[in-house]
Amino acid sequence: MMLLSNKFAVALSLLSTVLATNTNGTTPMQVRLSYAGPTGMMVSWNTYEQLQDPTVFYGKEPDCLTESARSNVSVTYETSTTYNNHVRINGLRPNTQYFYSLESVNTTKPYSFSTPRIAGDKTPFVAAVVVDLGTMGRDGLTDFVGTGAANPLLPGERNTIQSLQDFQSEYEFLMHDGDIAYADYWLKEEIQGFLPNTTLEEGAAVYERILNEFYDQMAPITSNKPYMVGPGNHEANCDNGGTTDHVRNISYTVDICMPGQTNFTGYRNHFRMPSVESSGLENFWYSYDYGMAHFVQLDTETDLGHGFVAPDEPGGSESEDSGPFATLMNQQTRWLAADLAGVDRNKTPWIIVAGHRPWYISYANKSSAICWECKDVFEPIFLDYSVDLVLSGHIHAYERNAPMFNNTADPKELNNPTYPWYITNGAAGHYDGLDALTRPFQNYSRYAQDSAYGWSRLTFHNTTHLTQDFIASANNSVLDSATLYKQHATSGRGYGNGHHAKPSGHWWR
Repeated sequence: MMLLSNKFAVALSLLSTVLATNTNGTTPMQVRLSYAGPTGMMVSWNTYEQLQDPTVFYGKEPDCLTESARSNVSVTYETSTTYNNHVRINGLRPNTQYFYSLESVNTTKPYSFSTPRIAGDKTPFVAAVVVDLGTMGRDGLTDFVGTGAANPLLPGERNTIQSLQDFQSEYEFLMHDGDIAYADYWLKEEIQGFLPNTTLEEGAAVYERILNEFYDQMAPITSNKPYMVGPGNHEANCDNGGTTDHVRNISYTVDICMPGQTNFTGYRNHFRMPSVESSGLENFWYSYDYGMAHFVQLDTETDLGHGFVAPDEPGGSESEDSGPFATLMNQQTRWLAADLAGVDRNKTPWIIVAGHRPWYISYANKSSAICWECKDVFEPIFLDYSVDLVLSGHIHAYERNAPMFNNTADPKELNNPTYPWYITNGAAGHYDGLDALTRPFQNYSRYAQDSAYGWSRLTFHNTTHLTQDFIASANNSVLDSATLYKQHATSGRGYGNGHHAKPSGHWWR
């Protein structure tokens, strides 16, 4: 590999090269949806050319797309080979199927989506959850690996994206709690002989190619199911937070990354999560309601506040040199407390929180894999507002734990516990394989699995019973299943301010 030179000239040439090889630069690609409040839907897609007025045609019948919504948001960044287009549709009816097209009303078969159930709707529903899901095939997880990687797929084995497609008719939306595509593995894959070597300049194009492949692979799902994402460390920059070639004794850092491949730039451009609707911040932290549940996405990578240097920030443990993104002191935790305090538990008794990094996991704490700082800033708030379930990944394995607080398992286990239930499932799959959990497992571990790829299925049966299943992607079997019983209070908002005895003197107040 050659040393990096002339970053800007190479970055500017990437987009023009791709455009020259594509005859129709306005054809929609990578179509994806996200909730935008109770009566809105964000429709996003990519094109090779910039659109002057991105437009969505929609209606309640596939052959009658008489409504339209448009915007002026068609954005790109250095090194990107495409433009990201975002259009928010307003004034939709809840729990209603709509059909939509991104080109014109009669030229292509329309996509479809269903709007969310209103808060307070007690109809049972299912949500799908993945964490640490990468590109499949020639640039990612396949049936062979490079030197040092592990856990290839068996010949003909189904992967997690295929498994999610199999179950697509059963779940309402897909949550992806960080580590999306693993485009930043390009250099590691080249060093390990999985991909052909390129120069560092050409590596910028490999990075963007992996991103585009992943979003194309996900489009059969994300064009019809809302795709609610959160930030992980692999969104931060182009080189996996530092990559070492042990044969040549060369260590690479974020300095090799071209403009556009640092500071979560691709992630910030590609998605539009409902932060405006929930007073959150970009795609980093936000919340939304669906029926009887309130969902919260947090950022464990930056902006922990309270004097902590978050893992991905300059000086952080992951060497990602990204963020922070807040403009106010302790902005994320203050938002979280206010958001949870405003939850109407009569309407949405369930509160589900997702954050990329775990703090209860049977794993060695190498490279700050266990986020003790996250525990310090978030856990007291979870207890104070009676959060029911906390989802994480980052460790590439599955572990279902007991409900926990302050390193102590709730003696009531899943029978109406006081503490939040913790589940880590980072086993969705990517090039590098699975992580080996540390044995013996922690005393709070209730089921652990580090030899199978899979994802989580959440079934909200009613206001008191919630089941989490670990689905094995290879054959769609259920490897683990557990049901939480929670007798939620019948009145009040949030359950803070006295529902439980507050931890005294906590500085997040």
